[in-house]
Amino acid sequence: MTQPRRAIIWFRRDLRIGDHPALNEAIKNSDEIVPVFILDPSLINQAGSKRLAYLGQSLHALDESLNGGLHVMVGDVIDVLKELQKRYGADEVHISAEYEPYGAARDARVIAAGIDLIATGSPYAVAPGRVVKPTDGTPYKVYTPFYKNWCIHGWRAPAPTPKKIVTATPTDKDRNFPAWPLPEGAIITPAGEKAALERFKQFKKSALDTYDENRNIPGVDGTSKMSVHLKFGEIHPRTLLEGLGDSKAHDTFRKEIAWREFYADVLFHNPHTENDYYSEKFTAMRYDAPGAQLEAWKQGKTGFPFVDAAMRQLLLEGWMHNRTRMVVASFLVKDLHLEWQHGADFFKEHLVDFDVASNAHGWQWTAGTGTDASPYYRVFNPIEQGKKFDPEGTYIRKYVPELAHLIGSDIHEPWLYLDGYSHGYPERIVDHAVERVESLERLKEIKVELPPYPSA
Repeated sequence: MTQPRRAIIWFRRDLRIGDHPALNEAIKNSDEIVPVFILDPSLINQAGSKRLAYLGQSLHALDESLNGGLHVMVGDVIDVLKELQKRYGADEVHISAEYEPYGAARDARVIAAGIDLIATGSPYAVAPGRVVKPTDGTPYKVYTPFYKNWCIHGWRAPAPTPKKIVTATPTDKDRNFPAWPLPEGAIITPAGEKAALERFKQFKKSALDTYDENRNIPGVDGTSKMSVHLKFGEIHPRTLLEGLGDSKAHDTFRKEIAWREFYADVLFHNPHTENDYYSEKFTAMRYDAPGAQLEAWKQGKTGFPFVDAAMRQLLLEGWMHNRTRMVVASFLVKDLHLEWQHGADFFKEHLVDFDVASNAHGWQWTAGTGTDASPYYRVFNPIEQGKKFDPEGTYIRKYVPELAHLIGSDIHEPWLYLDGYSHGYPERIVDHAVERVESLERLKEIKVELPPYPSA
């Protein structure tokens, strides 16, 4: 009896079957596919408990889509792939191309070990390195011209979902599904491709057309919450882009997807910026040593309600609204005078949607050390930000119960009211007005010009 032709499809940041060019290529070139996810110890050891719990759920969802055919293996990726190749007689190993520093280096190591990787597609609408300046072919350093040319470059339509998937039958020893528990009290979004598609369908119906107005208001369900699904590849950005119109709301959403791709491009060209400064002059900045104030920030006990609500949302849900990500980042760097890496590392530990490029460069954008054209002198006022984007305190009240007794906008300044601290809310750990001035004075020390720019 003739052995069926088999091809390995190695899942990484693409835990879906729809709009998956590499999966389609593996199916096209075989009678049976060998789907595998490899639990890489070096990545597992860096991931926080909420992200690991989510990954476990996502793998089960993918396995269901593959009719129970997913191999979940533990060990070094080279050893696992070679064992599968030998067992199944599978020469081809199909992947979605990887561009992040660790993933690219890992794939290079696999190829050097004699395993040919057939890359089709990537986690991006437009792969990093493809959008360049038409004048000299160099990468963009600023978002706005990148976005313009990213749109001009364009992207393929979503790839078709396979009508039939035939998989090799895994043995019991191939079924190493992790059972990482969710921390007590934590709440994470439902995992898997079906959940992603359902959430996006809901977003398009209820929030897409008002996205430009509501995306900055953390107290309403006005964002797509696609970041976690994009992080695990349960949905592809092409799927999100398909069908978007030209309205202001739709274009604003398109721009948010482009920000993810811009940061991926910046990191691709500057891999050191995962942990180091994009703008090297800020290495000379005078920063404070981490201590009690950093711990207060981590615990959501700074005494600034909008900041604390956001940090507590992160601890509870493994997710934080984008507006408040900027506010808490600014507070850490500009009010506490700590280096951005302290915050980025904490986000890496707790965010379910942690993305290497978006995390590093989102932090550097707010810290003023990255690609932004209006850098360090932007200092977010944590009180005014709360008043502007959470005027009635809906968001704060949800995550900071010690302030729930305060009425409406009173919640933003509990120190002004006799009963403001009556339920145990902490006093402010710094004076924002004082620290803003201090932050700008430290900027002068490294001889950076200060153009007139109001606090955000």
